[in-house]
Amino acid sequence: MELVPRTSPVVLLLLSLLGLSTGAVIDWPAEEGKEVWDYVTVRKDAHMFWWLYYATNPCKNFSELPLVMWLQGGPGGSSTGFGNFEEIGPLDSDLKPRRTTWLQSASLLFVDNPVGTGFSYVNKSGAYAKDLAMVVSDMMILLKTFFDCHKEFQTIPFYIFSESYGGKMAAGIGLELYKAVQQGTIQCNFAGVALGDSWISPINSVLSWGPYLYSVSLLDDQGLAEVSQVAEQVLDAVNKEHYVEATQLWGKAEMLIEQNTDGVNFYNILTKSAPMAAMESSLEFTQSHLVHLYQRHVRHLQQDTLSQLMNGPIRKKLKIIPEDCSWGGQSASVFQNMEGDFMKPVIGIVDELLEAGVNVTVYNGQLDLIVDTMGQEAWMRKLKWAELPKFNQLKWKALYSDPQSSETSAFVKSYKNLAFYWILRAGHMVTISRFVR
Repeated sequence: MELVPRTSPVVLLLLSLLGLSTGAVIDWPAEEGKEVWDYVTVRKDAHMFWWLYYATNPCKNFSELPLVMWLQGGPGGSSTGFGNFEEIGPLDSDLKPRRTTWLQSASLLFVDNPVGTGFSYVNKSGAYAKDLAMVVSDMMILLKTFFDCHKEFQTIPFYIFSESYGGKMAAGIGLELYKAVQQGTIQCNFAGVALGDSWISPINSVLSWGPYLYSVSLLDDQGLAEVSQVAEQVLDAVNKEHYVEATQLWGKAEMLIEQNTDGVNFYNILTKSAPMAAMESSLEFTQSHLVHLYQRHVRHLQQDTLSQLMNGPIRKKLKIIPEDCSWGGQSASVFQNMEGDFMKPVIGIVDELLEAGVNVTVYNGQLDLIVDTMGQEAWMRKLKWAELPKFNQLKWKALYSDPQSSETSAFVKSYKNLAFYWILRAGHMVTISRFVR
């Protein structure tokens, strides 16, 4: 694989997945391009917001480049906010051009899902999604509407990229989209899914937290024993399909880790977590374990500066946001309503994608804890895909972001329609990780 000077490992990953040439430098300044946005009513009282940017490559028309849909985690994290302005969109959170925007390589579709996330909203409390099946059903309505209205994208390769809980949603959405394309109900050129630090099998993450932290001297013997004990309790609840109880125990496991590691950051083990802010009373949480989980896994995606940007200049620019809807205002309810879904594994869905021939790429940051690489490797070993033994027999290959340097940026293993990327010196948010030198 020919690599590009001054290119980060995640950009190399993007280029490799999309089948684009890596023979040209891709750090051009972002140029203002065409963008559109709108709402889709996916169910009664449920309205989903999307924002599309057409690719701005000075050498190619957008029609020559893929379309990438980006799905944020949480659930309750906003793609149009965090993914757009903090990770891969054309502008950063200071509204300055981002030199590493993915728009250089693809058109970008950001969607605030599940309903109630970001600028998406519900009119009644009963309209929130309760599980993955409802999330998928809503997205199918949005994608059908999108491709019917934007026929210029129907033949362009369409990829679903995801992060964290977004990966769980991406797997389910990808499988249903594949079926819809086969049935002819949605017209698009579906090309594959990319699962970044994804919550595919939560129990495998929880079971590996202790050994991972112990191996890097962030737990001692007593701490390892305590974390391992609660992890076994989570496993027992999952095996019994007591998923709400498993969610509660998951929160207990995280609190034990924070106590024993002096506040390790779940998104990058080389840093410490910032103290949690007090929960706003308007969020009306009634279960304390959900308060802590929400603060740890969603609030960091909508810090005050980003919230001020989205509810200020961006809201004014968009012009279609209802007066009584604020960006992130319903995210806590999104998170709370999905409580029974958090700990459910979707390994079987990934198996179905692979058996159907859909391209599946898994990538993970070396320094991530919440979805650590050990856990990712563990659930992948559980796949029943017929080609898995051949995939496992392969040796990984090193990738270098600078051909003049011998420093390894990532490893990759790929066979047929499955690929795995180990991204070194990166945390949970691989696209914005500060690579440790």
